[in-house]
Amino acid sequence: MLAVLAAGCSDALTLDAPALSGADARACAALMAALPRRVADQPRRRVDDGGGHAAAWGDPAIELRCGVARPPGLDRFAACQVANGVGWFIPDRQQTGRPEDITMTTVGRAQNVEVRVPARYFPPVETMVDLAPALKRTIREVRPCV
Repeated sequence: MLAVLAAGCSDALTLDAPALSGADARACAALMAALPRRVADQPRRRVDDGGGHAAAWGDPAIELRCGVARPPGLDRFAACQVANGVGWFIPDRQQTGRPEDITMTTVGRAQNVEVRVPARYFPPVETMVDLAPALKRTIREVRPCV
């Protein structure tokens, strides 16, 4: 029986996600429960997040991590993009207009949520729109993206 359980876990994608506590852990757990089954028309995957809060869709995987640190370059002068009511920061060096891997982070939310979008799903707007309802319901906006 144990061998069957171990074999069943091997298809989980391993993602590093920060260990959280208190309000951060509660908000990120609520987000995990609210996330859609499909993002960018890709099915949700099983994830081993090491006790953090992470999710993934498709292969190659669109990866989401909740409760991450503020990314370098995200300051009060950084540009942000709004899709379906959620602000996102994408580093300038990744805004080439060509398909490439993109790491985007929510802007102005109580907890930072990072999403890595492989070039296959370029442009990332479909991912942004698909994630927005769950983000708006669970991760409190503290400052709008301007």
